[in-house]
Amino acid sequence: MEFRFPLTGLALALTLLLSGCFDKTDDQQEAALKAKTDQFEKKLDAIQDPKLKEAVTNLGGSLLMIERTALEMKTRPVETEYGEDGLALLKDYPNAQAVTDTYINGLFIQRKPSDSDFLTTLEPVFPFSFRAPDEFPFPHNVDWQSVTLDNQHVVPFAKDRDEESTDIQLAPAVDSETASNDLELIYPYKDDALPPSEKDKPKPVTLNGEIQVVTPRKISSFELSKKDVGAKKTDDNISVTLLSLEKNIAEVEIQNSADLPDELVDEQLTPLIVQAQDNTGHYLTQAAGITQNAAQVAFYEKRLAALMDQKQLSPEFQAQLIADLHVFNQQRKTHYAKVFFNGVVDKVEVSVFDYSQTKISKTELSVPVRQFDEHTFGPQVQPLLLPVVVHDTQAADFLSTYDMDEEHFKKSVVVRQDVENIEDARIEFSHPQTFNDELLGSAPAADETPVPITFYAQGADDKPGGRIDLPLDSYAFDVAQSYISYDLTQFPQLPAYASGSVPLYFATIEKSFLDAAQLPKGLSLKGNALVVDMATFANDKWRFYAKDNTGKYLKEILAVSHQASQYSDAMFDVHYFYGEPTLFEAYQRTDLKQVKYDFKVKLDKPSAASLEHLEQKSSADPDDDDE
Repeated sequence: MEFRFPLTGLALALTLLLSGCFDKTDDQQEAALKAKTDQFEKKLDAIQDPKLKEAVTNLGGSLLMIERTALEMKTRPVETEYGEDGLALLKDYPNAQAVTDTYINGLFIQRKPSDSDFLTTLEPVFPFSFRAPDEFPFPHNVDWQSVTLDNQHVVPFAKDRDEESTDIQLAPAVDSETASNDLELIYPYKDDALPPSEKDKPKPVTLNGEIQVVTPRKISSFELSKKDVGAKKTDDNISVTLLSLEKNIAEVEIQNSADLPDELVDEQLTPLIVQAQDNTGHYLTQAAGITQNAAQVAFYEKRLAALMDQKQLSPEFQAQLIADLHVFNQQRKTHYAKVFFNGVVDKVEVSVFDYSQTKISKTELSVPVRQFDEHTFGPQVQPLLLPVVVHDTQAADFLSTYDMDEEHFKKSVVVRQDVENIEDARIEFSHPQTFNDELLGSAPAADETPVPITFYAQGADDKPGGRIDLPLDSYAFDVAQSYISYDLTQFPQLPAYASGSVPLYFATIEKSFLDAAQLPKGLSLKGNALVVDMATFANDKWRFYAKDNTGKYLKEILAVSHQASQYSDAMFDVHYFYGEPTLFEAYQRTDLKQVKYDFKVKLDKPSAASLEHLEQKSSADPDDDDE
């Protein structure tokens, strides 16, 4: 059985995906690993059987990646990068089963418009997305089996579409923006025939299938710091030991004294998630991780050696491998994780999913298909009531920046450079995305007044030298994207420094509270849907966030725009929420200020190849005096 696993935890593949760039590792270790890799590749080339070669490639490559991870992370500089609480979702529900029930009961199917007369896209919309940080955290699999049409015809699901078929087909979407979740209803194409009209096409009514979830019986959480290294902490049948805690590395081992059900022994369950915070209390993102301890690595190395001794992957040998792995999994009581974080760790949060005494639960699905076009004509608001409540666990942090002041904004600006294109070198001004960016609206029109920027040559003692006189068209400031571009081919000499003042934009936002039972004119609540009159509350100046009677923010399901009729100017937006709003927070942009950001930067030098190209271009261009 294949399950979909969460991205927020440490996937029980042999390693987590590495991210970022690394400095050079220790030369001797690097050389040893390279030699080992070369030797493995030579042996791999000698394998003739395709199935055996694939098995050796996957296992051997994964083992080499473990070594590569440890080696590269050893010398990687520690740069702080903050993320979000990957377990905020679980903390919002009383138990794990409530999370699973919400996930299943909150599902609906959206029929999406298509540019083709022969395709209708069906998008399963779950209350928890498949993308971090708020994706569904338990092993799960959705098996779609058929779609029922409005003429009562049932179309079975087919993994592969038949281009020659004369029947309606249901298959995975080919070009889906929502990854592998979308399906397509394919109407048959007939040569020399007009495409079927929307009126004549049978419409999808329900999507049918089965969802399977492994819900842990309990989730145990442990908060650990440097003082806890080496000590074992226990909750029920779960024990956690913090093996080591270095500057940016946490090494953890967990043990479950209870056995897994036999049907789960060979499933790749993810029983632990390790998160870390620095001394500010913010969560650090992960750079990489290793989830195999020495005993596991030794086991897999033994399997690799046995595989490489074979001439072909026979059914008997495959059966033996499966049996050996089953025995190893039955005997293994511990799970291990060594996690490398982007930042200095102050404390570690370990969450353990206890899958003992649990089973794979299966639920039959027959889900109604709904259609919510992005833009709709007509005054009628279509209902979208779902029997679940889902809170937006990230909203509070996101909205906390609404009253950011100018000084805080300026301090958050980061200056980066890109000098590889000598005719379009850039100084870029960016800042972490905040709620303030939500209400900036479209970029203001560019001011015709040139932005004052001065370039300097290299001076003595690593300081700016003389000012470089330039034509105005040799540099420019892009207001919308906030970057300076300059053309080095128009510089009489290579610049070493730049200074100036560039305009950035900053919104002034006011916050107010609106009782859902007493909304002002221009706002109305229909069930779980907030209807916003765009003439009164323009989208570029207003945002609304809903709370329920617990005081928590509700997650928005979707939003659509309505136009009273095709020829009417009356517009209103409809925002649907998972739950019943009792209070709205209204955020209004009252001003859009231009902030002058003063900068002084030492310019990066182009690469040797770019400099050579610059010299060749300069020598090839004739001087103005020679014309």
